[in-house]
Amino acid sequence: MTRQELLSQLSQAKTWDLAVIGGGATGLGVALDAAARGFSVVLLESHDFAKGTSSRATKLVHGGVRYLAQGNISLVREALHERSTLLRNAPHLAQPLAFVMPSYKLWETPFYGAGLKVYDALAGKAGLGETEFLSRRETLACLPTARPQGLKGGVKYWDGQFDDARLALALARTAASRGALVVNYCPVSSLVHSGGKVTGLKCRDSESGEQFELQARCVINATGVWVDELRQQDGEAIGRPVRAMVAPSQGVHIVVDREFLPGTHALMVPKTADGRVLFGVPWLGKLILGTTDTPRGDLAREPRPFQEELDFILSESGRYLARAPGVDDIRSIWVGLRPLVKPQNEDGQDTKALSREHTVLASASGLVTVTGGKWTTYRAMAEDVLQTCFDKRLLPGAPGGVTANLILVGGDGPAAGRRPLSEPQGLHSYGSEQGAVRELPGALRLLGGGLTEAMVRFAARREYARTVEDVLARRCRLLFLDARLAESLAPQVGAILREETGADPRVAEFQELARLYLTVPSAQAS
Repeated sequence: MTRQELLSQLSQAKTWDLAVIGGGATGLGVALDAAARGFSVVLLESHDFAKGTSSRATKLVHGGVRYLAQGNISLVREALHERSTLLRNAPHLAQPLAFVMPSYKLWETPFYGAGLKVYDALAGKAGLGETEFLSRRETLACLPTARPQGLKGGVKYWDGQFDDARLALALARTAASRGALVVNYCPVSSLVHSGGKVTGLKCRDSESGEQFELQARCVINATGVWVDELRQQDGEAIGRPVRAMVAPSQGVHIVVDREFLPGTHALMVPKTADGRVLFGVPWLGKLILGTTDTPRGDLAREPRPFQEELDFILSESGRYLARAPGVDDIRSIWVGLRPLVKPQNEDGQDTKALSREHTVLASASGLVTVTGGKWTTYRAMAEDVLQTCFDKRLLPGAPGGVTANLILVGGDGPAAGRRPLSEPQGLHSYGSEQGAVRELPGALRLLGGGLTEAMVRFAARREYARTVEDVLARRCRLLFLDARLAESLAPQVGAILREETGADPRVAEFQELARLYLTVPSAQAS
């Protein structure tokens, strides 16, 4: 469907069952679930799908080992169940991955190993592999570049990894295949109220400036860390002041070459010098090191790391790797804001103490807000949102569980020959659609970083891409893997996009962004 066809559907005089605001993991999950149940659904995203937090995860599909240590058994159990569902429904974008915890103290192997045996037990039949106690030699075989001095052994366990932005795109396209209208670059300017109830919204196409007013039986606020803006607008309209519910937490990741940790296993450090968890994850041919958990007061669309966060990741990596990466080894630095839910009677909490679980609220006007949670549980969050809509009688009830066995776009191809997500990116991430990509012009012309001309054309024709950033940050992941290479490819990608869409691909804007992903922060206060 062309951009103009999408916008023409927005102009139809109809009342939608559900209008979803926000095109990240949560909003897209809600749109898919509702569409799969037969409701009429429109989803609006102010920027590109997964532009915010949903493209900046640590790329892990996991039950949450640290939540187990906190005693949050219910969250771990739910996440482990959803992990299994996601791996089954999107096998081209989510796969099992083995993790190793190296032990430098004698007590660490039995202590953490026992906890991970509990993790296995909670997973039950959904487990991906048994936890193993490793000798020193076995640990070094799994992590060849682990620091050998003082190494006692290790523990190996299983979780999953995924491609977050492409999974978001698969959700959008699967929702569209079930009848949902999903539109990016169409910000919502205001909610529409009548008789004290929210009855719709006003939005605007960012490219043309064309404005639309939509009527909806139920409006979902799924804007992540930005949910309070709409909640406040809703509260003002009905004379009900609201209290902010989100406390943003910043997670920083740096990307280096795989030479720092070759092989097929990920590194997991359960307790760093300041009590956080550190991961070293092989992903699309590179190594992701992170993450941090730092409170942040602003809600920047492109948050940048604080110097102390970068120093923390590099210094902690040096405690576990034989050769520590330095600033000059960084290929990309990226930051995501987590929408942690505030306690409603306390302020000033350390973000590690705030809830990682999702929250669904319905206001007096009927605006349904969902925030918190994590990528792994997006499907369960969507079911909870729909159940709230039913409980509040905003929508008629409909049977649930419709997405539990719903294969996402691209996931129905043969498993044979499927490449691990730890290997360099390429056509394999398209799953069953590889043939369609190969049939497009430029199928064999390699631009760089695993990207071909045909993949750019496919992104424009089938994957809602409008700008160079859409392609190089989220349709392929080059901005997150090698920002310098991404910057160099921008003009070529822009030329192809202009042919396909006729719109400004915003090349210079992307090149400035790519340079930002290579910028090492100077000293500043957090």
